[in-house]
Amino acid sequence: MRRSEFLRAVNLEFGPRASTVTNDLVLDALGGRTAADALEAGLSPRDIWLALCAEMDVPADRRYGVGRLEPRRR
Repeated sequence: MRRSEFLRAVNLEFGPRASTVTNDLVLDALGGRTAADALEAGLSPRDIWLALCAEMDVPADRRYGVGRLEPRRR
């Protein structure tokens, strides 16, 4: 997962709360960091996404492949 995919996934899942969730929610799984702090520290966006999903009880079927763009059609 790339950083852009992470940000897209957060926006799709949390909508207007996305900024609050990434900037204010402290995640124990990330060493007491917020998602934004973890990104800045260089942690994997995929690991951050999964920690965020676990904390926010996002169903498993919405955790994988989220944030990816649909392939372009020719």
